[in-house]
Amino acid sequence: MSRDFKRTDRVGAELQRELAELIREEIKDPALGMITLQEVRVVRDFSQAKVYFTAMAGQVTHKEVAAHLNQVAGHLRWLLGQRVKLRSVPKLIFVYDTSVEQGEHLSSLIDQAVGDHKSDSD
Repeated sequence: MSRDFKRTDRVGAELQRELAELIREEIKDPALGMITLQEVRVVRDFSQAKVYFTAMAGQVTHKEVAAHLNQVAGHLRWLLGQRVKLRSVPKLIFVYDTSVEQGEHLSSLIDQAVGDHKSDSD
């Protein structure tokens, strides 16, 4: 049973590497900014893969970036089929990864709490 999960993890990692390269080569819209793929999670039957990404310094919102990536997902999937040795390439679903923002927010809250604590003890 654990072997299935290891295979999905390996396939996810390979898809992440190839997709990062394809996005860099194929998507030439500077308004989208720099897109970083955080993780690719492949479901057990390999029918679909959720691609978690972050985007920085773009002129559009992360929802617009996700919408654009999901529009070109079919083309990226076809290109992946040319590069990876899989019987069938999973359907790609792009999801904005909020964990980085959540981590920064928590870190700032902690810094603020520590700062408040220091000023109380002074």
